[in-house]
Amino acid sequence: MAMVNTAAEDTDTIVTNPWFLYVLQCSDNTLYTGITNDFSKRLARHNAGKGAKYTRARLPVSMEVCVAVGDRSQASKLEYRFKQLSRSQKLAQIDCKLDEFLRQQSDTVNQKN
Repeated sequence: MAMVNTAAEDTDTIVTNPWFLYVLQCSDNTLYTGITNDFSKRLARHNAGKGAKYTRARLPVSMEVCVAVGDRSQASKLEYRFKQLSRSQKLAQIDCKLDEFLRQQSDTVNQKN
């Protein structure tokens, strides 16, 4: 078991298979956001043309940021919220490594549960 500090909590939590929110930069300078529980494998699939349809036409892709966010449910909710941001807001969040965004969104997600 790995100790992973998730976005949902300020304390360390034992997570056996953490999920990640990641942002890729495509060859046409667009951003792609996704979730996975194995980022290196997912990045390789994207660059092999076996990832999302969106990235297949925009190869190669490179990682902008990848952050452990807890379980799949929370990762999906955070992915949705991140995708609602404008490009400039996404870039600002990437510059600060998504920390503030994840902290704020996790608080909101946890309050709704």
